[in-house]
Amino acid sequence: MAQNLAAPAPAATTEQPSRLFGGADLFGLEIADSPQISPDGARVAYVRKSGDVMADKMRSAIWLVDVKTGEQVPLAGAGSQFAPVWSPDGKRLAYVGAEEGGAPQLYVRWMDSGATARITSLPDSPSSLAWSPDGKQIAYVMHVPGEPTKFGAAPAKPEGAKWAEPLEVIDRVTYRGDGGGYLKPGFDQVFIVAADGGAPRQLTFGNFDVSGPLSFAPDGKTLVLASNRRADWEREPNDSEVFALDVASGALTQLTKRYGPDHGAVVSPDGSKIAYLGYDDTHQSYQADVLYVMDRDGANAKALTAGLDRSIEDVQWAADGRSVYVAFDDKAVRKVARVDLAGKLTVLAEGLAGGGLDRPYTGGSFSVSKGGVIAWTGDMSGGVRPANLFVGKRQMTQLGETLLGGKTLGKVEPLDVTASDGRKIGAWLVLPPGYQAGKRVPLILEIHGGPHTAYGPVFSSDDQLYAAHGYAVLFTNPRGSTSYGSDFANLIDKAYPGDDYTDLMSAVDAAIAKGVADPDNLFVTGGSGGGVLTSWIVGKTDRFKAAATQKPVINWISEALTMDGTGFTSRYWFKKQPWEDPMSYWTRSPLSLVGNVKTPTMVVVGSEDFRTPVSESEQYYAALQIRGVPTALVKVPGASHGGFTARPSQSAAKASAILAWFDKYRTEAGKAK
Repeated sequence: MAQNLAAPAPAATTEQPSRLFGGADLFGLEIADSPQISPDGARVAYVRKSGDVMADKMRSAIWLVDVKTGEQVPLAGAGSQFAPVWSPDGKRLAYVGAEEGGAPQLYVRWMDSGATARITSLPDSPSSLAWSPDGKQIAYVMHVPGEPTKFGAAPAKPEGAKWAEPLEVIDRVTYRGDGGGYLKPGFDQVFIVAADGGAPRQLTFGNFDVSGPLSFAPDGKTLVLASNRRADWEREPNDSEVFALDVASGALTQLTKRYGPDHGAVVSPDGSKIAYLGYDDTHQSYQADVLYVMDRDGANAKALTAGLDRSIEDVQWAADGRSVYVAFDDKAVRKVARVDLAGKLTVLAEGLAGGGLDRPYTGGSFSVSKGGVIAWTGDMSGGVRPANLFVGKRQMTQLGETLLGGKTLGKVEPLDVTASDGRKIGAWLVLPPGYQAGKRVPLILEIHGGPHTAYGPVFSSDDQLYAAHGYAVLFTNPRGSTSYGSDFANLIDKAYPGDDYTDLMSAVDAAIAKGVADPDNLFVTGGSGGGVLTSWIVGKTDRFKAAATQKPVINWISEALTMDGTGFTSRYWFKKQPWEDPMSYWTRSPLSLVGNVKTPTMVVVGSEDFRTPVSESEQYYAALQIRGVPTALVKVPGASHGGFTARPSQSAAKASAILAWFDKYRTEAGKAK
């Protein structure tokens, strides 16, 4: 398969190009993701995501890096490529790829010869790939279509007649998903296929979803997986268990049993134990995933990280079976650690980053060789470069350096913030390029979503675009944010929005006290949970010149009953159902404060957002219009909640629209007041 490594050349010009980061530069960004180090630690396959200016999207390709020499070669580049997985002997690489116009398929590459074969011809995308220990088979998860529910029938259609589409009947509790639209009938099931091709065999059945990762026992006879197989799973979606699947018979044996999610299970190298993640669900809005280890039959479960008070991700056994590698966020920094079977934790790498470009969320991924060599994606630039590939402490890639090396980006520096109750709040400033100490500049408070997520000192295209336009950008982790412990995250449990507002105001005050922020030129924006707080803020204070609330929740009652997971909000963020205690929903809804709003407020939302549905933004826009508050409704066509900035052109245009709105109300020399 030929590789097209050339990006479209910029139009010829006699003008000196700007050294400031601009919207067009989003197409030149690259980021490393999903590193998979070979069992012998000699090579790393990783996913390299790059902007495509002609297709207006990020394309993915799998690249191979020689750890010793640093040499890089492309392995697969046409269409979307993801999930590379090494065979146990390191001689083959399995991955999922999609040729233009085709469904994603499973491919295997023989590393010595360079030959690649398409192993499957599937109607839907396979995921959660797992090699059998002998390398002869590959297991995966795939959606199996089901029959839609029908009530009655239309009359018989005459031959050749053009009639309307048939009725759609919806009878599931969760019937649509953000980014996927209205859910198709059917369930995710486990399959197995020979690694050299042939017909796959379905291993699981029934009206229940199965989720990965899939993990083989060393004898290859058993697969471990997670599934919620309760009779009332639709109304108890957060109660998955770990199961052992007999590959020959398809028999399932339940290994865990408690109320709460058990998932992410991986069998130890000798097959004697299983590591997995989970917690006892108490309906708090935030609970950390704990690392557990149990015997292979489910007995003697032991929590290894209960004392850490950080949510654990990505479980990988050490080759000797005496410890487990994990990732977790700690005070806005993602780390990789080894946890032994007594619970002793040793941090091995920190500064992981990756997974997104538009906002500075924590992220990143890793893998470990049999010899304990760690490949990971991260950022050691101080927040001015997207994630690159690292092996140990050595940086292996310089993605996008040709573009970004010619740009002057905004410096990211920490800001000391103390909340009104004395708590320390994580916060950072992105300074305008060329900023001179002591000069006051307009400030944008940019608020993260979630609210149970975290920002960190990593690259953000939104923040760099704002900074290039002359604004300092303030981003923070107010109470409710993750990576600071369960108590800190649950300070907003059943009380959001609330005191997180005062944390944000303390951060703004700190930026002013530092001499950076112009108190007469303050602006605020944020998406999702940050959109909630933006709308809440302008209902509480008039100190901001203008606001842009992005994909917000405005009315908790309507959101709870129209979001894609309709059982979530009323169970985890409120004590009662909307009809049982409507006032608790109303008093925490930004719409309840709209009568106070004087701040010019733009409303921005994706036209296919099913998480905080478009109707939420439209309610707020209508209320602001009725009140005569300056406003505008900006829709991102075709964008879901999670895919809000997936298309580079729309990401750039959205940031530009927000800047234009803020510029309209920014007061400084040469601007109308």
